[in-house]
Amino acid sequence: MRRDWPFATATEPFMQEQRAETPTTNQEAVVLKDEHGVIIRDDDATEAAQITRSTLGMRLNTLPMTAPFGWWLAGWRDLFKSPGIALFFGLCFFTMGHILLRAFESATEYVLALSAGFLLMGPFLCLGLYRTSKSIEENKRPLLSQALDAWLPSAGTLTLFATVLLILEMLWARAALIVFALSFDVVPEENNILAQLLNPQNLDFVVAYFSVGAIFAGIIFMASVVAIPMIMDRKVDAITAVLTSLRACLTNPLAMFVWGATISATIALSMLPYFLGLIVMGPVMGYATWHAYRAIVPATTESISRG
Repeated sequence: MRRDWPFATATEPFMQEQRAETPTTNQEAVVLKDEHGVIIRDDDATEAAQITRSTLGMRLNTLPMTAPFGWWLAGWRDLFKSPGIALFFGLCFFTMGHILLRAFESATEYVLALSAGFLLMGPFLCLGLYRTSKSIEENKRPLLSQALDAWLPSAGTLTLFATVLLILEMLWARAALIVFALSFDVVPEENNILAQLLNPQNLDFVVAYFSVGAIFAGIIFMASVVAIPMIMDRKVDAITAVLTSLRACLTNPLAMFVWGATISATIALSMLPYFLGLIVMGPVMGYATWHAYRAIVPATTESISRG
C-alpha cells in the first residue's frame, strides 16, 4: 500500500515550480532546490563526480621500459611540425636557465631551491606545448594563441596544483638551506666556487645536498608527470590528476625511471653551453611529455573532442 507522506505533499508544488522555472535541455544543467533553497540535485556536480570515479577506476596502460625513447621521437616530429611555437617556448626555457645561472653566481645556497622552482615552472610552461601536440594529434593547425591560452579552461585546478607544488618547493628550499648551513660555517668564496663545493673534503655535503634534491625532485616528478597534461585534456580535479600520475609511476616503474633519467640527462646536457640546448630540447621535452601522457592514460572520445 502506497503511503503519501505529508512532507512530499507539502513540497510537491514547490518542486514542480522549480522544475518549471529551470528549462532542461542537453546543454543546460538541472539544479533542483527544496523549499529552503538547499540544492538536492545538481547535474553538474553529479557529472563531475561520475567523471572522477571513472577516471580513478580506469585501467592505465602498461608499457615497456623502452617506451620513453618513442616519446622522444614523437616529440621531435612535433617540433618539426610547429617550429615557430617551439622556438618561442625554447627561448622561454633559455631565459629561465640564465635566471638560474645568475642566482648561482650571487646566492649559491639557494641554487637547489631555485632548481626546484625550475622544475615547478617547467611543466606549467609546457602547457602550451601540450596544447600544440594535441592540435597536431587532431590534425588541426597549431596556433601560438591557443598555446598561450591553454591554461585558461582549467585555471582554477592548475592554480590549486601549482600551490601544492609551491609548498613542496618551499620545503625543498628549507631542506637545502639546512644542509648548506650544517656543512659550511661561512659561505664559500665566489672564486671557483663550484670546485670548492665539489672538493672531496666536502663529500658529506655533496651526498646530502644531492640526496635531498633527488628526493624532492622524485616527488615532484611522480606527482606531475601526467597530471598537468591530464588537467588540460580532461575535466578532472587536481587530486584526481595527482593520484593518476602516481598510479602511472607505480604501474610503469621501469618506464617512468627511464623517462625521468632521460629528462634529467637531457636538461643537464642542454645547459651546455650557456643553456643554448634548452632552446631546442625544452620544446622537444614538452612535446614528448604529451605523448607519454597519451601512451599511459587511455584516450576517450570526450578528451579528444574537447578543444
